[in-house]
Amino acid sequence: MGCTAEQVAEALRAVARVVAEHRDELVRLDREIGDGDHGENLHRGFSALVSTLDEGVPETPGAVLKLAATTLISKVGGAAGPLYGTAFLRAATSAGDAAELDAPAVAGALQAALEGVVARGKAQVGDKTMVDALTPAVSAARSVAAAGGDVAGVLAAAAEAAEQGAESTVPLVARKGRASYLGERSAGHLDPGARSTSLLLRTLAGSAR
Repeated sequence: MGCTAEQVAEALRAVARVVAEHRDELVRLDREIGDGDHGENLHRGFSALVSTLDEGVPETPGAVLKLAATTLISKVGGAAGPLYGTAFLRAATSAGDAAELDAPAVAGALQAALEGVVARGKAQVGDKTMVDALTPAVSAARSVAAAGGDVAGVLAAAAEAAEQGAESTVPLVARKGRASYLGERSAGHLDPGARSTSLLLRTLAGSAR
């Protein structure tokens, strides 16, 4: 059984609730090594997305993802808007016009999202960014999909790997973004983008389950 447009929309509504719940945490993490607006920006963007979805859900999962992309790009400031927007836009393109997304399609959408983030932000694993969470998530998702797992299994594996990847950013010295201005002082802090990525994937996994 695959993910329908309504299910993707409901999962994004859940993401908006989780972002709201963790807004202060994300603000604190970003204040430590950035400019402190990550939580507020994401909250604004996903709240706007929910309002738009309440007016009507597009007909396909890809169209829902594209709506998320355009909303986040227009409403979210800082680095998060372009990066998350590009991730959702690439995922939407990967999803195409399919009425439902099966496990391989979900893994493919995550792969496309990662490629979009890397292309936009020019970050690699070890640079202390959301790429450190998203890269292992994609690898885990693809492995489960290739082994015949379902959508819930793919997203659960992605979420687990993303959480470990986010934690791996703590000792790293930032090489991208505002945190890189701190040099060695950026070590010892959890990257806010990696944290929000892990929250998003854990929420999607919960919705799929």
